Amino acid sequence: MATKSDDFAPFPVKDQLPGVEFCVSSSPLWPEAIVLGFQHYVVMLGTTVFIPSLLVPLMGGGNVERAEVINTVLFVSGINTLLQSLFGSRLPVVIGASYAYVIPSLYVTFSYRFTYYLHPHLRFEETMRAIQGALIIASLFHMIIGFFGLWRILARFLTPLSAAPLVILTGLGLFTFGFPQLARCVEVGLPALIILIVLSQYLPHLLKCKKPIFEQFAVLFTVGIVWAYAEILTAAGAYDKRPDKTQLSCRTDRSGLISASPWVRVPYPFRWGRPRFHTGDSFVMMAASLVAIVETTGVFITASRYGSATHIPPSVLSRGIGWQGISILLDGLFGTATGSTASVENAGLLGLTKVGSRRVTQISAGFMLFFSIFGKFGAVLASIPLPIFAALYCILFAYVASAGFGLFQFCNLNSFRTKFILGFSIFFGLSVAQYFNEYLFTSGRGPVHTRTSAFNVIMQVIFSSAATVGIIAAFLLDCTHSYGHASVRRDSGRHWWAKFRGFHTDSRTEEFYALPFRLNRFFPSF
Repeated sequence: MATKSDDFAPFPVKDQLPGVEFCVSSSPLWPEAIVLGFQHYVVMLGTTVFIPSLLVPLMGGGNVERAEVINTVLFVSGINTLLQSLFGSRLPVVIGASYAYVIPSLYVTFSYRFTYYLHPHLRFEETMRAIQGALIIASLFHMIIGFFGLWRILARFLTPLSAAPLVILTGLGLFTFGFPQLARCVEVGLPALIILIVLSQYLPHLLKCKKPIFEQFAVLFTVGIVWAYAEILTAAGAYDKRPDKTQLSCRTDRSGLISASPWVRVPYPFRWGRPRFHTGDSFVMMAASLVAIVETTGVFITASRYGSATHIPPSVLSRGIGWQGISILLDGLFGTATGSTASVENAGLLGLTKVGSRRVTQISAGFMLFFSIFGKFGAVLASIPLPIFAALYCILFAYVASAGFGLFQFCNLNSFRTKFILGFSIFFGLSVAQYFNEYLFTSGRGPVHTRTSAFNVIMQVIFSSAATVGIIAAFLLDCTHSYGHASVRRDSGRHWWAKFRGFHTDSRTEEFYALPFRLNRFFPSF
């Protein structure tokens, strides 16, 4: 019988997050799983459309090239998601285009050697070949870190104290793609944000539904309602006399993707010709690859929490990073103009829906492959105004950040050492990244400007990532500050994750992370 003092007892620590409807190894019924998989596909469309729409025009391409690159990104993302869920981390993550590779791709695009090409399409092809070559070299660097166990060695020293800033900044570091993008068209983005909050957080409690319909499908309801509303505004001429920037953000008929997309086209390697290899381009892409590894680690930890799995073992984490390197190799072979990483927004969707099923993300990969081949159908969904996606990101990125806050339960928050490391690493990560990004946007170059332009860009790529700066600060401080003190191990929560450092030290690990079929017999701890 509970006593009155139990009301004031602290909440118990949970290795696995309670309240999840479906964990990593379970799955809903097929009709429900298909709809949830389609929802994951819709969520990842924002980044898939935004990055090529930014890069391709600067490379010299038009709507036809942009549509073709978007379809290629979708196709490769579908393959990479299947590979990651089957042979990589085995977590319910979606592998999609990464913002970390935007600056390196722009560095290649604005290289002086491409100014000699006067024809836009020829310049686009030559630029794409150079980006492909840089991605192929970066993928080798990525696979070495993963498959040779280098990341496993570092991950063994990771504690809840140092992992919390990493996961928090993985979500908060992308805040510029939230409300600032929503504000480009407030009359569309703000209703989407309000409707999503009402449908996912308030309506289920008011209606007291037996099945969590609104929680699980709130994104589809929101996108459908607001997209129809945006279509009405466009047809009614609400934006006819507005500036071009506003029309591009608000109208539903300005994407140019539907007319430019083919009915049927299967992407294939070396579509733009043989890759070109350049030393400076390769090193810049390696820096982006390092940032992608860090951010993917944060997404993996988030997915393991929202999938109600145990903490991901270092060996499995390194395995997932290795397979992400294969994903980047495919990006270079097919020509996506950017590299791949674990999708932050889709990891947040796991928390919103409380469905962490691996099968659901595999179904979403099927939708990616289908809509990339049948381009006209995919172009219709890709024409959703970006402020609607930005409204979704305001919630989904917040869920990823909150997964990092959840790691505080393993730490001693009454320790001043813990308070310093957490506060400093989070503040320093956001502050340094903001400084580097603002300096780049105001002056056109980064704060580091030596004679070697590639080195300047490498510094810009690394230090403009809040998650990378945050984990560097937290990891170094956690490993050096008062390390010989007897209470450090317990204050940092290291003892909670000690049983997950090996693959077979906890019986639950094999249930969530073991390789399929009989591969685990040959690679028991990889």
